[in-house]
Amino acid sequence: MAPVIMPVKTAEQIPDKSTVIIIGGGIIGLTAALTLAERGIPVVVLEKGAIAAEQSSRNLGWIRKTSRAKEDIPLAREADRLWAGMAARTGHDTGYRQSGIMFVARNDEQMAAHEQWHRSVAGAGLDTQLLTSSDIVRQVPGGTTHWAGGIYTPSDGRAEPTLAAPAIAAAAIAKGAVIVEQCAVRSLVTTNGKVSGVISERGEIRCDQVLLAAGVWSRRFLGNSGINLPVLPLICSVMRTRPMEGPAEIAVGAADFSFRKHHGGGFIITQRGALDAPLTWDHLRLGIRYLPQLRQARDNLRIGLGRHFLQDWIMARHWRNDQITPFEQQRILDPQVNTRLNNEALKNLRAAWPVFEQATVEQSWAGTIDVTPDSSPVISPVSRIPGLTLATGFSGHGFGTSPAAGQLAADLICGDKPLVDPAPYRFERLL
Repeated sequence: MAPVIMPVKTAEQIPDKSTVIIIGGGIIGLTAALTLAERGIPVVVLEKGAIAAEQSSRNLGWIRKTSRAKEDIPLAREADRLWAGMAARTGHDTGYRQSGIMFVARNDEQMAAHEQWHRSVAGAGLDTQLLTSSDIVRQVPGGTTHWAGGIYTPSDGRAEPTLAAPAIAAAAIAKGAVIVEQCAVRSLVTTNGKVSGVISERGEIRCDQVLLAAGVWSRRFLGNSGINLPVLPLICSVMRTRPMEGPAEIAVGAADFSFRKHHGGGFIITQRGALDAPLTWDHLRLGIRYLPQLRQARDNLRIGLGRHFLQDWIMARHWRNDQITPFEQQRILDPQVNTRLNNEALKNLRAAWPVFEQATVEQSWAGTIDVTPDSSPVISPVSRIPGLTLATGFSGHGFGTSPAAGQLAADLICGDKPLVDPAPYRFERLL
């Protein structure tokens, strides 16, 4: 069962024109819309289903710098700053808490990986600390495992996906943005090779700029225009417990579980060491580009050939403007929960912190992550189609970096000084 998000009153009619149209009502598109609306720029968000109904409300809610690629840290640090002011900015509690994130190592090999990352970012000015087993006992008491060590960043934190995206959407609407649900965009309209509008299922809307922030759907949308965006899907299964006393406010990740406090009093838990990797037709097209990732994460992926392959096979990749598109046929992507993985996570967590023996699962869900070959997002103009900007392929990091990622996308659209150097996120690196 999907998480229930805070309701937001959206528009029922589409306008004839706007300056910017955003395709996708997930948290990246919404933060970009809020930024543009605050700058007085007319913006319309078109969402094929419901705002934040896919991965934006199904993620773990972690906001971290720990273990990110060095070139990604500036965006993560800006996201920290923006998350800290989000409640005041939106007028709603987003659940943001700077409660820290800790990763624990079962053996010397895992600890060496943490130490190597810590050395690699030594000049980044982070407050990250390497931990001994005794440090872990002191900060997250009640455990029974003798850890080889750990790594901890006090300034990392969390927010609530079911609160944050709706709060941002409501604030964007209050500042002039128009958000329309149940309205899929079928294609771009170009004039003299430049974006001049979109064709939606309800008709054409003229515009000067388009931001594509459609998550895992972005590849299929771009493919209809002859643009190859290499992304593949991964599915993460998650569960939430009923309210209970836990070991700490700190979020903790081990090789085979993770947990963090939920604003309702329970905990969000997942099998951090395992993701479902359903094979699709795109694996045959793109698989060779992912070989380095597969070698590194082969023990973490549960690869399967099943209904996903058939569903992907029969789903259209090209269509005319007067045809029903895949985005209208499947309004919300709602993958099946892998109960076995969730049970593994809870078993492993209980062995490490016995207090979770009292945990009762109240809700489970799954979400689909769009992963690029280098696990970094694309936040970039598309040179082939002036006026088109992408903010997609976040590879599981979208929620945490969303305030900064949305602002960076808005900066690129406006031609303003970018919040951070956009070079690591350029689309051309994937071509």
